[in-house]
Amino acid sequence: MTLRTRITLLTAGLLFVTLVVLGVALEGVLRSFLYRSLRAELLEASNQVVRLLNLGGQPLLEAGLPAGLYAELQLLPEEDPALLAREGGISLQKSPALGSGRLLLKEGDYRALLARGEVWARVELPREGTPLPLLVYARRVEVNVAGTVWKGLLLVGRPTEGIEATLTQFTRIYAGTALLVLLLSVLLARNLVARALSPLEWVARKAEAMPERPEPLPEPEGEDEVAALVKALNGMLSRMQKAFEAQTRFLQDASHELRTPITAILGHVGYLLRRTPLNEVQRESLETVRREAERMGKLVSDLLELSQSGSWRIEPIPVRVLDLLEEVREEFKRSFEGEILVEAPPEVYVRGDPDRLHQVLANLVSNSLKAGARQVWLRAFDLKDKVVVRVEDDGEGIPEEHLPHLFERFYRVDKARDRERGGSGLGLAIVKAILEAHGGEVWVESEVGKGTAFSFSLPASAPPPPPR
Repeated sequence: MTLRTRITLLTAGLLFVTLVVLGVALEGVLRSFLYRSLRAELLEASNQVVRLLNLGGQPLLEAGLPAGLYAELQLLPEEDPALLAREGGISLQKSPALGSGRLLLKEGDYRALLARGEVWARVELPREGTPLPLLVYARRVEVNVAGTVWKGLLLVGRPTEGIEATLTQFTRIYAGTALLVLLLSVLLARNLVARALSPLEWVARKAEAMPERPEPLPEPEGEDEVAALVKALNGMLSRMQKAFEAQTRFLQDASHELRTPITAILGHVGYLLRRTPLNEVQRESLETVRREAERMGKLVSDLLELSQSGSWRIEPIPVRVLDLLEEVREEFKRSFEGEILVEAPPEVYVRGDPDRLHQVLANLVSNSLKAGARQVWLRAFDLKDKVVVRVEDDGEGIPEEHLPHLFERFYRVDKARDRERGGSGLGLAIVKAILEAHGGEVWVESEVGKGTAFSFSLPASAPPPPPR
């Protein structure tokens, strides 16, 4: 997951949690306000009913209560909650919307009312469809109606449908608005994060496009953090460049200097072997010196070539793959007791330097011969935009744990045996460097006891134009 996506998701998550918490809080505040207002209205209506009843009840019949309120007076023949819950009382006012239902509390609410003198309760009146919910304020009252004292229970209620509808509408509006805000915020955050990270992506692209040798990055304008990062990277790349150049100069100088004494050693050893009478022990020692000097000479040549790999002059031209494979076979068939087979389409071309590609194939075939192969196959496959060349053998094979390291410099599978064969551990590193300079790649497959296959790909090319 990219940094841009993580920052956008984190922003969206924080905003989502904030909106949910804010919505719950606002809904709670609105609910509390609406029900607090309803409770105040029911208390006022209850007090008004008591005042009107004490005036004889006639004003109540004439003026009535506010529309939507439901009031009922329940007498207390006996303070029996079960009896009250069954019988109900005298309806003082009913809203037409309430139908013919009676205002009866639950037995537990009646017990609380008789014990405390007042109670708030929720009641559902039956009607067609869904029951009608009401919030009811009930209290014990004692009124003097026309000189007669009446003891009873006064119940005043109002439907809560309007409040719940208001809260539901608020929830829908808030959810829609919050969703729109969340969507716009995510788009805005993604855009802002993209703009903030674009300089870093630019630096990454420039660094990725950098060639093998380190080069300074173009420094952006301004004095922000990205410019500081680029300056720091350029300082590091400059130090790397100096170290790289110093290492290259050392390899080149050391290789040139070592060639002279090695040539002298080989010349003197050859002279002694040809012109001097030697016993068997002396001849064996001189042969060992010559063999080790030749190996050292090859190592020095490989080091010099590898140090120059970054400055090779590659002159790519269309190269016919079949001709290239045939040239390598002709080179090795006289010194190879086995068989080298070539399989390649006749009209397949790659774009590359023929001398360097010949060097690649010669290195790979030489490795096959050193591995004790009796047969070597040189095959080419046309994959339209690229060509794959395989060098397969039936040699001893390579253990699987060594395969990822074969193209590393100075890596040997069996150090003692490779020294005997004259290997320097640089041949495959040179192969890899040449192919990468051509825009290709190389890989290996092997199984112990069955053989090894080195494969490399190169960009395909059209045939060269015919000579005029």
